[in-house]
Amino acid sequence: MQYLDKLFGFPIPLFFKNLIIGFIAVFLGILIRFIIHKTFILLSRWWDFIIIKSTVKHLKRPIAFFIPLLFLNFSLTLMEMSPAYRLPMSKALEIALTIIFALILVRAINVLEDYFYLKYDLNKENNLKERKIRTQLQFVRKFIVSLIILVTIAIILLSFESMRKIGAGLLTGVGIGGIIIGFAAQKSLGNLLAGFQIAFTQPIRIDDVLIVEGEWGKVEEITLTYVVVNIWDQRRLILPITYFIEKPFQNWTRVSADLLGTVFLYLDYTIPIEPMRQELTRLLNENPLWDKRVNVVQVTDSIKDGTIEVRFLMSASNSSRAFDLRCYVREAMIAFIQQNYPDSLPKKRFELRDKFAGL
Repeated sequence: MQYLDKLFGFPIPLFFKNLIIGFIAVFLGILIRFIIHKTFILLSRWWDFIIIKSTVKHLKRPIAFFIPLLFLNFSLTLMEMSPAYRLPMSKALEIALTIIFALILVRAINVLEDYFYLKYDLNKENNLKERKIRTQLQFVRKFIVSLIILVTIAIILLSFESMRKIGAGLLTGVGIGGIIIGFAAQKSLGNLLAGFQIAFTQPIRIDDVLIVEGEWGKVEEITLTYVVVNIWDQRRLILPITYFIEKPFQNWTRVSADLLGTVFLYLDYTIPIEPMRQELTRLLNENPLWDKRVNVVQVTDSIKDGTIEVRFLMSASNSSRAFDLRCYVREAMIAFIQQNYPDSLPKKRFELRDKFAGL
């Protein structure tokens, strides 16, 4: 540190020497951070690549703190101070760098997540592959972030001598403690294992259409412990993740999003079937919701009360379109029958007998 005295031409107190070294280190860190930031900004303008833009978005703040603190930590070796001051400063910088580095790792996962979310976009007609990848990514991301947090906390605690002594003392009771923790956390562990099973065997995926607990909805979120189903009327159904391992449910998009829709009408025996087949064909050809796969009219039952059950079968590319198409066909076919065959609408029949017959 003698070069500072030569530089200024007079002796400088030790405190100010340390302060100057720390200031220079922080200034160099800020300067390097500024150069890196501007480099990425220029790259994002010249090269329209999601990783560069996402890096600027997610890593700007943690890097702004990490680099100056890293240089300040390096500068401690150049400072002259007693161990009473050096050790607390070194420990504080070590903990701060550990926390910020963990934050950088989490944000780096967010950068990768943005890239894969752009590559596997859900806004497609047939997005089975995209939903599969996204389900796995979402679970793996949450698991890795949780692991990073736990490891960071462990590193910080183990950096204190007192914590290491406590840990050594607790090792003698690890057997009994492990049994107690196993019983206490068996549900949490069961949820975690169920989460792994769902992420990789995938009975459900993000954006799958389900019938669960008598409700129709889409899978909105899959966490380590529960699943959020967005019901059609915008309610959220929260279910433990083990539910989808232990109980039956309907998955309308397990293999593909294509779906058949049905409309049932109960009509009089006098209704002609062929005109309804022609009318259904006309309606479907005029409606963009129909995917041109299935177009069927069948009499599927005869009811004892004097009506027949007519089924109109149609297809659509996904469940939402199938529902809208069913409503459209039902309304249009009822109007068609009212206008052309009103006498064939359901009616009650009864017979009057002359009580004086035979007199």
